[in-house]
Amino acid sequence: MFRKNKIVFIFVLICAFSGNAQSVFGKWKTIDDRTGKPKGVIEIYQKDGLMYGEIVQILEEGRENAKCSKCDGDLKDTPVVGMTIIKGGEKNEDDEWKGKFLFDPEQAMTFRFKIWLNPENADELKVRGYLAFIYRTQTWIRMNE
Repeated sequence: MFRKNKIVFIFVLICAFSGNAQSVFGKWKTIDDRTGKPKGVIEIYQKDGLMYGEIVQILEEGRENAKCSKCDGDLKDTPVVGMTIIKGGEKNEDDEWKGKFLFDPEQAMTFRFKIWLNPENADELKVRGYLAFIYRTQTWIRMNE
């Protein structure tokens, strides 16, 4: 009986850990799809069942304290670090998160988005921004804390 319980316990632990490894939530290093260089760190989190993402660090040398100079209104000249760039993403049946607010502070533009884990590598996050029928996809890398 003890051996059977031990096997069940180990199985449950393995499932729990592999489930955590498969999550889109956590910190991700953004990689510029044009240059291949790291740009920043985004923390993706869930609030009230929806996905949000906040810039927690800029990795580009000399831009660590960048402000949103191209932004309008309340965001004009505000620090980029701390800015919420993903708002209100909803999970669909394909384990993708979709929404209407993916903000790029460099361009001061908002896009519709789709975000999903790379099925071949759970440490890669695919982030696709849409503007009408045109889209661009970046691959972000999971940060191990």
